[in-house]
Amino acid sequence: METNWRVLLAAAIAPIAWGSGYYVTETFLPPDRPLFGATVRALPFGLLLLAFRPHLPRGSWWWKATVLGVLNIGAFFVLIFVAAYRLPGGLAATLTATAPIAVMLLAWLLVRERPHVASIAGALVGAAGVALLVLRAGFAVDPVGVAASLGAVAMSSLGFVLVKRWPAPVDLLTLTAWQLVAGGLVLLPVAVVVEGAPPALDAGALGGFAFLGLVGTVLAYAVWFRGLRELPAAAVSLVGLLNPVAGLLIGVTLAGETFGGTQAAGLVLVLVGVLAGQPAVVAAVIRRQNRAGAARTEPGTAERERELVPPA
Repeated sequence: METNWRVLLAAAIAPIAWGSGYYVTETFLPPDRPLFGATVRALPFGLLLLAFRPHLPRGSWWWKATVLGVLNIGAFFVLIFVAAYRLPGGLAATLTATAPIAVMLLAWLLVRERPHVASIAGALVGAAGVALLVLRAGFAVDPVGVAASLGAVAMSSLGFVLVKRWPAPVDLLTLTAWQLVAGGLVLLPVAVVVEGAPPALDAGALGGFAFLGLVGTVLAYAVWFRGLRELPAAAVSLVGLLNPVAGLLIGVTLAGETFGGTQAAGLVLVLVGVLAGQPAVVAAVIRRQNRAGAARTEPGTAERERELVPPA
C-alpha cells in the first residue's frame, strides 16, 4: 500500500484539530465537565450526520458499528477523562504519544501490515519529542491514571485498526456518524451519573461546541478514517503525534504559554519522527540504497572508479 500524500495531509487535519481542542475547551467551555463535553461532541453531531445521510447499519454492521463507536469514541473518552483527572496533563499526553507504536503492532497482527524498523524508531523519536514538549518536573505518577491513559491508547488503537480490517459498506461520513452515535450513547449515561445535569451554556460555549463538533469531531474523524482506509497504519498513526504540537503552538500563540529551548527541541524531534518514519520515506531511502549498491557491483565499476582517482 503506497502513500497518497494528499490523503495523508488531509488525515493530518485530525490531530491538528484535536490539538486545538485544548485551547477551545479551556477558554470557552464549562469547566470540569469533560464527559458532558465529549457527549455533546459525539451524539448530537452523529445524529445530525445521520439526518443528512439516513443509512442505518445492516447485518453484522449493527454490532461492528457499536464496537467501533465504543472503542474510538465512548470508552476512549471515558478513559481519557480518568487519565486527565488523575495525571498531570504532560504525563497523560506523553503516555498517549505511544499510540503510533500500538497501532503499528496491532496492524501487523490484524491486517498483516508489518511495520519497518524505521517507522517504529520514528514513533519512539516522536514520543520522546512529545515528552520534551509537555512534561514538567515534579509530577506524581498515579497507577490508576497511568492504566487509564494506556487503556485509552489500547482502545483507540484497536478501533483504528478495525476500521481497516472491516471495510464498511457505506461512505466515510455515514461510517463516522454511526460511530459517533454509538459512542455518544455510551457516554450519555456515564456523563449524567458522574457530572449530573447539563450546565447552562453561553454564546461562547455554544460556539466552542460547534467548532469542536463540526471541525474537531465530524471533519477530523472523517479524514482520519479515510486515511486509515487508504494508507498504511504506520503513516497515519505517526501524524497523530501532531496533536500535542498543535496544542502547544496554539497555546503559545493565543494563550501566551511559554516556549523555550526544551520545547523547540521537542518540536524538532516530533517532526523528525513523523517524517522519517513514514513508510514512503523509508521505501525511498531503501530504493536509493539498493540503486547505489547495484551501481557499485556493476562489472567494471571498480576499474572506472580507480581511473577517476588521481595518482598520489
